[in-house]
Parts: sequence; structure tokens; C-alpha cells
Amino acid sequence: MLRAIAAALRFALWLVRRMLFGGSRPVAPQPEPTLPGSFQSVAQQAFRVDDDPADFAQLHAQTPQQLQATLPVEARRGFLARLKLKYRVALGAGVLGAGVAMLTFAVMMVYYTVVFPDPLALRNTAHTPLLRILARDGSTLTERGTPREYVSLDQLGKLVPAAVVATEDRRFFDHYGVDPAGMIRAMFANLRAGRFAQGGSTLTQQLAKNLFLTQDRTLTRKIAELGLALWLEVRLSKSEILELYLNQVYFGGGAYGVEAASRRYFDKPARELTLPEAALIAGLLKAPSKYSPAASPGAARARARVVLAKMFDAGFISEAQETQALEQTLVFNEQKMAKTSADAGYVVDYVVEQLQPITGADDIDLVVETTIDKSLQRRAQEIVTDSLEQKGTAFGASQAAVAVLDSDGGIRALVGGRDYADSQFNRAVKAKRQPGSAFKPFVYLAALQRGMSPQTIADDAPITIGGWSPKNDKNEYAGPITLRRALAQSVNTVAVRLNQDIGRGTAADLAQRLGIKSELREGPALALGTSEVTLLEMAGAYTAFSNGGEVVEPHVIVKVSTSTGRVLFKAQPPAKDHRIAEADRLGALNDMLNAAVVYGTGKRAALADQPVAGKTGTTQDFRDAWFIGYTSHLTAGVWIGNDNGKPMNRATGGTLPAEIWKQVMRVAHEGLTPEPLPGTVIGSVDADAADFGINPLVPASTASRTPRVVEAKEVLPWAPRRDARAQPAGKRTIAADAGRPSAGSQNHPAEEIDDNFITRAVSTTPGELKTATGTASNETPAEQQSGFLSFANWR
Repeated sequence: MLRAIAAALRFALWLVRRMLFGGSRPVAPQPEPTLPGSFQSVAQQAFRVDDDPADFAQLHAQTPQQLQATLPVEARRGFLARLKLKYRVALGAGVLGAGVAMLTFAVMMVYYTVVFPDPLALRNTAHTPLLRILARDGSTLTERGTPREYVSLDQLGKLVPAAVVATEDRRFFDHYGVDPAGMIRAMFANLRAGRFAQGGSTLTQQLAKNLFLTQDRTLTRKIAELGLALWLEVRLSKSEILELYLNQVYFGGGAYGVEAASRRYFDKPARELTLPEAALIAGLLKAPSKYSPAASPGAARARARVVLAKMFDAGFISEAQETQALEQTLVFNEQKMAKTSADAGYVVDYVVEQLQPITGADDIDLVVETTIDKSLQRRAQEIVTDSLEQKGTAFGASQAAVAVLDSDGGIRALVGGRDYADSQFNRAVKAKRQPGSAFKPFVYLAALQRGMSPQTIADDAPITIGGWSPKNDKNEYAGPITLRRALAQSVNTVAVRLNQDIGRGTAADLAQRLGIKSELREGPALALGTSEVTLLEMAGAYTAFSNGGEVVEPHVIVKVSTSTGRVLFKAQPPAKDHRIAEADRLGALNDMLNAAVVYGTGKRAALADQPVAGKTGTTQDFRDAWFIGYTSHLTAGVWIGNDNGKPMNRATGGTLPAEIWKQVMRVAHEGLTPEPLPGTVIGSVDADAADFGINPLVPASTASRTPRVVEAKEVLPWAPRRDARAQPAGKRTIAADAGRPSAGSQNHPAEEIDDNFITRAVSTTPGELKTATGTASNETPAEQQSGFLSFANWR
């Protein structure tokens, strides 16, 4: 192989030199012999021919070969040599490029042969350990580890291979692993659709990806996929490639390989499948989760009809066979399909990853109990898929992720992307993105701990720190505003001033204590969420806002046991001893974040019967859009964007993310009793409307609005200050609070209190008014009650 590479390189260099410098080297004229001076006259006399013309003719008579040898060099040069230099250079560059390509191809073939194992050695016929994953109600999410029976192409028959080739790669037997015509056709189809509607990968490319590569959509992976496809075509025959593909590919429902899929959906060997059944199996490859009979039998049957039409167009079946197949009724094996829950792919992968530290490398059958709500998981995946299908194109968003947690950090639902079959990359767990303004609550909670309140006045005006000047949306500034309004309307300048006031590192330290494990880069821009984090981290940190300040660790596994009942792991109930010091100010923060949903940027996330608090987040150039919100029961986070970081079409956290959040949480709260958020009580929806420029005398919109909750001590300014840990408000229902005073009613005045009286009382509470200036004081940090630090601390 190395000798062949060297020979090819030498040939390419020789050809280039020939093109550039001509067909042959010019022959230098031979100098005439020079005789010594004493012999000149003798030589001249001896060879004189002047006197005899016959001698002259005889002397100059020459053969044609001799005449050709005496022609000018220019006349003897070939076609390439007579070309102009620029054309020779162009041809030489082309030949050299071809030589380099040949050399690169040869090196790739050698590299892949050394690095990767023989593809035929990857045929898996062994029984893997059975893994049964259960939802929180004991129902089965999935079963993995069923025997992956390897069937040869001869044993399989012709129906399934014909259906797969007709559907996935009609030119399979005509190309060499890469189909340029198919790639160009897919490119134009995607351009016409304005989205990724058709793939150009061949069966060989798909096999290369399944055997050796990840599912990430990157240019590096695509180039490697092309190289490996060519390598497979060199190493294997077409029959061997198709056989490996059919035994390796995922058909949904936890079935890998055509034999497992046949038994899963029809309870029969693949060689016994009828034509319509084979068409249905082949149709699953486009989107196993979407077309799985377990998830949507109607969509599966419709897809089978499409495959039959493709088989007829390809000439694999006759019109009579197609008609007969369309008339047959497909009957599924409901019992086996019930063992696998559709739309749980991301959850199952995450569970398997979490299992490795628990079980190690032991090959034993396991039963895993999880915190997943099976119904909510299914609906969350459907909501994500449908929302992106309906509005994703308009917003320029191709992907989304959702995470729903209970008050102890148990994961109720986890959606890592639009379609698990299309991409197994879990964006809820592994993708790190800038959270934007969704990071601001950490800054505001730290400011509240330093003595500020929702009514503290801050200056919404231009600010410059070290040459950096944050801007508000639309470059508008409101002047002096309360912190409540600044957070609800996501004012950037105020967040930066607060971050400056509380001191360098304060907000980052609080975020990390709440569970953010990603690196947070210090600087003024941190307040605007410029450090990348994961969605699951953000949802876990916000959970402390909803449960009274208890830090949680997001988790999904409750119990792991063997098939014989031996318990290997059992999660312990939360110790409730990781309460943050700022917990007694959560009532004020929940008041402010509830205002963000009632009056501010998160209006589309409002639930009509549950108090909701949350924050939107939008990053620069609309690359990421978030909504993280919570009730007293559950916390959920939503992210939308593009894997390649492409800017969206003005998609903000208050648009599609808030809408997805509302749909998911509406399902999640079915049957749950409404309760106010920790540290708050029910307030009038118009009590602080004037703070947001809303006239309370004007009737509110008929659109659904979430209940307004306010900090408990603001509603009862005369009551003694109590620790949030002793507040029972977080456990009372709205029905109880809405009709009568909250706990501690012995401190209430006997007369009825109207909304205006409450507003006046709050506005005149002694010691309540502070101002966020964004400037440093002369006191040392230990002496500062509000935590002001100098701009000089930012570097």
C-alpha cells in the first residue's frame, strides 16, 4: 500500500513537470571541434569541398532521421508544451490536486483500516443484559437488552431489503458510498422547503455513522462519514453493507435491527413479514419516534402506504401487488408494544448514563425505578415537536429542550430535542448555552439579601463600565424605576448596576450554591447571562425559589435492583439541610418574578389557576431563547435555538419558549391544588399596576392572567418580620387565602382593607426605600449594608 502511494505521488509530480516544462528537454547544440592553430590550415585543405560540387552534395546528403534531429527545438515540442504558461499552470494545478486527492484517499483508507475494526466483526448476536426502566407509577418506560438476532440477507428474503432501498437509497446499487446526485437533489429540496426536509445520506453513510460515529451534526463528523462510507465500499460488497445496515439500524420502540423490530411490532420473524408489514418496517427509518406504531398507529399505516408507492415507482413491485397490499389490514402486537413508551429516548439515555457509576460493568439484568411521569413525558415531547412544526420556521428555531422538576429535584419530564430518532444529542443535559436575562434572578436575590426590596428605586439610564455599555431592548430608558418593574421588564442597565452594587463574585457565588456547576466568568456582563450553562442546571437552581430555599440535586433514579430483587441503590429522601442563607428573602423575589409573568416579559406563560413566577432570557442576536418558571409544585425550563448557533428571527424568551412552558405546565398541573409561592400571599392583580404604567381603573384584558402574589410582609406591614422558614403561606391554597386573611390573622385589623390602602401602607413602610446607584461607597465591604463596591474591582 505504501509503495502504491509513493508511486502515485511520483507519477503526479512527473505529469505536472511535463505539463509545465514541455514534452522533452531541448538538446543543447554541440560545439564544433576546434583544432589547434598549427593544424587549422591543414584541416581546411583536407576537407575543402569548394572545388567539387558532387562532393558537396554527397557530404550534405542526410537521412530523414538526421533531418528531424536537426529541426528547431520549438518545432519538436508537443501540444501541451505549445500552450501558454497560464494554461499549463492551470492544468498542472488540476493534475496536482487530483494527485493530492488520490494520496489523501489512499492515506484515509490505510488509516481507517488500522484504526477501525473489521465491519463484519461487529455483527452482534449475543444477548445483552435486560434493562427495564419504570416510570414513577410503576409502568414500563422501556426495555433494553432483548436479543439482537442477526439475520443474513439470504434468510431475510427480498421484501424488507427492497422496501428499504426504495425508500432510503434508490441508487444504492449504482453509487460508491456517496451519491452526489442525491446530495444535490436534497439540497434543492431543503432550499425549497426553507428547512431541513430531506437528507442526502446514502445507506452506506448511515451505516458508517451508526457503527463508528456520533449523531452530532457537525462538519467534521460529516467529512468523516463520507470517508468511512468510501472505506466501507472498498472493504465490503453491496450485499454485506445492506445486511449490516438492516441489522444495526434503529426502528423505534427500543428495537435495533430488522429482526427485533419485526418481533416487536408483529411478533413474527422478519422473513415471514408480508409486503405491507415490510413496508411499514421500512417506513420507520425516516422517523422511528414519529411513525412508531406504539406512538401513532395511524401515522405508521400512512407511512407504509408511502413506502408501497415508492416501491412501485422503483419497479420493485407491480401495480397489482401494490393494490393488493393496500387492501390488507395491518395488525400490530399490542402486548409487546406496550412494553416500550414512545418519546422516552432522551430519558432512557440519561438513565443509562446515570446507571454506570451505580452498577459498574456488571452484566446483570436490572430494574430501574425513576421519577419520570410517563404521561407528562409523552405530552412534553409532543408539545415540543408540534410547536416547532407549527412555529419553528417562522422563528427560525430548529431545536428545543424541556426539563420539568418537582420540589425535591426529581425529574418528571426531560425532552432533549425535536426528535430523538433524528438526533440523540440531549440538549437539556449536555448543551451549554448563554441563559441571557434568565440569570438575573441570582443578581436580584443577592441584592435583596443586602437590604434592598422590590420597591427599591434604581436608575434606568445609560451606564459604561470599562468601555462596555449595556443596552436595553429598543435602546429605551425609563429613568428611576422600582426593582420589581426592572426585573419584570428585564431592564439590562439596572441588572448591571445591581451586580456592581452587590460586589464582584456575589451573584456567581449564589448561583453556584444553588447548583450551577458550569464555569461562570466574572465581569460586569455576568448579570446579563453571558456564561454558558445547561438547561437542567438552570431548572435545578430555580427549584430552590419554589421550595423555600432548599438546594436540590436534579435526579432521575429512585431505585435500582436486580431481576431477583436485590437492591443495588436506593435514593434517600432529601435531608432539607441545604437551605441557602438568602431563603428569608425569597418572598420578595417570588413577588418580583410573579410580576414578570403578570405584567412583564413572561405574560404568555401565565396559568389561570396557579400562581406562576419566572424569567425570560434572550441572548445576543437572538441565538438562544429561554423561559424558566415555577409554581409551588413544579419547576420547568424551556430553551429553543439552533445547534449551529444560527441567529433566530427575533425569537425571545417571552414568545415560543413561554408558550411551550405554559402548555407543558398546564398538563403537569392537572389535578394539583393551587398554592401561593413561598413567602407570598394572594394580592390584587391591580395593586401595583400603576408601577407598570397600567391604570387600575381600566378593566383588565379578558385574557387569562396568573394570580398575583406579593411578599407577605408587604401585604401586612404592621406584622412583625418573620423568617420565611416559618411562613405557612407556601402550603396554603388560593381558595383559603383569597377569601380570608392569611395565617397570623390575630394581627389583622378588624376592618376590611382595600387595595389602595395596602399600596399606601407599603409605600410608607419605614426603612423600606433604598436606591440602587451602581456607585461605590467609602465604607469597606464589611461595613456596607448594601454591598456596594467600586467599579475599579472589575477587570
